[in-house]
Amino acid sequence: MRIDKFIWCVRLSKTRSLASKICIADKVKLNEELVKPSKTAVTGSLVSIKVVPIWRTFKIVDIPKSRVGAKIVGQYIREITSSENLDLLSATNLANRQNKILGIKGRPTKKDRRDIDKFSS
Repeated sequence: MRIDKFIWCVRLSKTRSLASKICIADKVKLNEELVKPSKTAVTGSLVSIKVVPIWRTFKIVDIPKSRVGAKIVGQYIREITSSENLDLLSATNLANRQNKILGIKGRPTKKDRRDIDKFSS
């Protein structure tokens, strides 16, 4: 099965086109090697997906025939990402949610920078 189709089938991506795009953007590794969407996934391989700031790693247990339900995804993949990395990911997600609640969207705009400079002067 193609790696983009596999990522979509085991619900690591919402749509197949998004799965293909993350492969093209060099955010998917198959056995520690960056891959194109057409690369074939086989049982026993390791699939790593870049979720900023870490790589989430999964072991392919079996290949599904088509997209599977959320309850049976565990029959096809097993996550082997280290607990330290998962803790880092959850801390980053928490910080991003808190910043969103506070209205912080990322880098300050030019107008925001002027307001900051005016306030600090």
